[in-house]
Amino acid sequence: MTKLMVAVLGVIIGFPLFLAFAVTGAFSALSGNSSSADAACIPTGATSEGVAGYGPEQMANAATIVAVGKKMNVPEEGWVIAIATALQESGLRNLDHGDRDSLGLFQQRPSQGWGTPTQITDPTYAATQFYRHLLALPGWQDMSVNDAAQAVQQSGLPYAYAQHEPAARTVVAAVSGATCTTPETGDCDNIQAPNPTALAAINYACGQQGLPYVQGGNGPEAGHAGFDCSGLTTAAYQAAGISLPRKAQWQYDAGPLLPADASLQPGDLVFYGTPHNIHHVGLYIGAGQMINTPDFGQPVQVNNIRWPGDDYAGATRPTN
Repeated sequence: MTKLMVAVLGVIIGFPLFLAFAVTGAFSALSGNSSSADAACIPTGATSEGVAGYGPEQMANAATIVAVGKKMNVPEEGWVIAIATALQESGLRNLDHGDRDSLGLFQQRPSQGWGTPTQITDPTYAATQFYRHLLALPGWQDMSVNDAAQAVQQSGLPYAYAQHEPAARTVVAAVSGATCTTPETGDCDNIQAPNPTALAAINYACGQQGLPYVQGGNGPEAGHAGFDCSGLTTAAYQAAGISLPRKAQWQYDAGPLLPADASLQPGDLVFYGTPHNIHHVGLYIGAGQMINTPDFGQPVQVNNIRWPGDDYAGATRPTN
């Protein structure tokens, strides 16, 4: 009865504090090709008190867009164009829906060659693809923000981007310190996560290291000496404000189950067994590492999520 943990990282400390958001997925500035093994852009260094009217999720996405632009050596005016585009297309939200098959921050379409749905809804990939198309435009730096955005997007509303230029410049100024890093430490002493919820869950689980495996155990708060595997994940997410079903099978069934080709993020739950017979669950912390309670005689600890003969069944990303 052993378990895995699945991942991708990023640190986030919400407003009005230090913004350091992780976004995982594909990044290839030259070819545009990507896979789950490609380096993610983890935006760090954006210090901001926020921008009126825009929440942490939107500012995190803005930080990613700016950080990716820096990594690709796009001039600052290109960041403004990208942010104005995302404001018009999605309100700086990573949407899982849109007109016809449009998805993500820029409402890019799989049917138009922008990538797979999984890729397009990865902010790093989406920003990279936007910039690649922008940089391919002759004389884009001499265009207005609206015209450059329209030349990339080919929108049915060709003049809609101009209205977002003032807000885009304000948002860019707020996150202009963002730069890409790819830390993936998988280390409880240097926790990174893509959002505050995942951060809180990992922080709690890491704080339980050394406690014994106890079948049916829910931890010291429940009067138990330790945890079993699903007891640890339940308690970790309870500390983050999310209620999970108590058993590993029920947690797997509750989902949402990630696509097989999706990049894992720190905070994801990773499961072992078969879809109808899940016997283990762990909490992914990045770099191929998970924190879990493996079995009798093995306390809460960090382990590699893969080993010879493992029966990894998939991963979920708990949400409110």
